[in-house]
Amino acid sequence: MHPDPGLSSFSLLDLTALVCFLAAWFGYSYAVEHLSGGKRSLNGMMNRYRHAWADQQILRENRVVDTTINASLQNGTAFFASTALIALGSALTLSRSTDDALTLFSTLPFGAPMTRVVWEIKVAGLALIFVYAFFKFAWAYRLFNYGAILIGAVPPRDGDPVAVARAARRAAAMNVVAGGHFNRGQRAFFFALAYLGWFVSAYVLFVTTAMVLTVMWQRQFASDARRALQDHDEP
Repeated sequence: MHPDPGLSSFSLLDLTALVCFLAAWFGYSYAVEHLSGGKRSLNGMMNRYRHAWADQQILRENRVVDTTINASLQNGTAFFASTALIALGSALTLSRSTDDALTLFSTLPFGAPMTRVVWEIKVAGLALIFVYAFFKFAWAYRLFNYGAILIGAVPPRDGDPVAVARAARRAAAMNVVAGGHFNRGQRAFFFALAYLGWFVSAYVLFVTTAMVLTVMWQRQFASDARRALQDHDEP
């Protein structure tokens, strides 16, 4: 029996860089979504405004503005889902030009020579990232669709106050879940950019992963968008 040429074709440095990449992705996602500090992120602050939006629905007799906002969220999600499919097709196209790509990447600064097996595994990994992103965007689109139904199910403002408040909270909770899946899909796009560094070399993957992680942390915790919300929040 011949040994499996898959992972054995990668150097220890390559595998270490890949593990660091995955640890950065999942570690960042866990920290933002599950740790207490994530509530102070830009996404966490916007989730509170999603609930505030639901509270305003109760006060409006005509909720056309609410359905319009939800439709705009759906349209943005549909755009990213389509983009994920295009990116997936582009990634699969890379597997059909292996020889030219291997020559190109080997001539780049810090480029490392690759075998055909290594190249195809890296391309498959990139394709998987875009598949994951598509499923997240597609599910978020569906959840925003459910959110539109829940907005329509909110009783009139002169109805039972308890039932109205419960229905509004339900719509807000669905919107928060949809936004969470959208954020995961967009996060996959960002880390796909970092993953591209691995096509050059493991050293470049270390650098691109650190750069993407820094940019994403800055946007969530130290961006002008977050300061805009923080400066105008009530104490």
